[in-house]
Amino acid sequence: MSEMNLLIMNQSELACFLPGRRQREVEELIAPCCVIDAEMMEPEEWAELLARHNPKVIVGGWSLPQLPDGVSWMAPRLEYLCYVPGTVRDKVSCKMIEKGLLVTNWGRSISRTVAECALLLGLSCVRRSGYWNDRMHHHGEWKDDFVTTKSLFDRRVGIHGYGAIAKELIRLLSVFTSKVTVFSDGVPKGVFDYDGVECSDSLNSLFSENDVIFEVEALTPERVGVVDEALLRSIPEGGAFVNVARGDLVESKGLLNVAKEGRLQIGLDVFNEEPLPATHGLRGCMNVMLSPHIAGPTTDRMVDAGDHAIENLKRFCRGEAVVGPITPEVYERLT
Repeated sequence: MSEMNLLIMNQSELACFLPGRRQREVEELIAPCCVIDAEMMEPEEWAELLARHNPKVIVGGWSLPQLPDGVSWMAPRLEYLCYVPGTVRDKVSCKMIEKGLLVTNWGRSISRTVAECALLLGLSCVRRSGYWNDRMHHHGEWKDDFVTTKSLFDRRVGIHGYGAIAKELIRLLSVFTSKVTVFSDGVPKGVFDYDGVECSDSLNSLFSENDVIFEVEALTPERVGVVDEALLRSIPEGGAFVNVARGDLVESKGLLNVAKEGRLQIGLDVFNEEPLPATHGLRGCMNVMLSPHIAGPTTDRMVDAGDHAIENLKRFCRGEAVVGPITPEVYERLT
């Protein structure tokens, strides 16, 4: 066995995640290192590669093949999978993590760009940007005396969830309003008190007592469909609902019913079914802003994920704890 660590990325991934000197820095950190484009590699070739190089560390991008269940004998030295993008569910099994394999992904490095997209959708909703963009481009229209638009300044804003994205969003919203409340089941009230954040008593009160709702909660089996039609209807008429978290947090039929009625402005970056079918009922609703799951990271900020990976590789090499390890509990929340 050559005992060679692996950097598994194609050229486009290297350019996105590790531009400039970053690729060289990764190679130096995990030297000796072999850079491989495994995108078209067959499973048997991948297994043979692991057995031949016996890596201690694998750094991978989207093109990384799934680690086979027999990786423990193909690459018995393997300690750390530093996956640079997001979900690792199709790259490594939870069983491998339970057996001690250290795994990280882009973690919180993308939080600010997701929060930025949430703010964009929220502003677009209250300003009805999607509606006017369509009417001016495709219908030759102009405003009339009955146009109603709203501002985000001094609006009551509710945030469902209290992870890294929520905290970044609160920071961005501070420019517009101080009337922000948060709800996340399982987060002790003392945490909100310590952070100086106002929390709602319940999800019901969060939705019914705020004009704009941002959905940024983590998806768990218990939260599938937690935002149902009744909750959406409890948002004051003329309000807005924005989801940049996971589509399955929202009950799809109820969302479509409310969307078609036009009583709310809605901004969606995630959906129950992705890609969103061309014939889906949400398409064509002029009160619904749609974006195709592109909240973050943006193309120019993929480098943030690369920098996060480099920092974790440095920590690993120094024998320090990495930032945001994928535990079995975290793994189960990934989609």
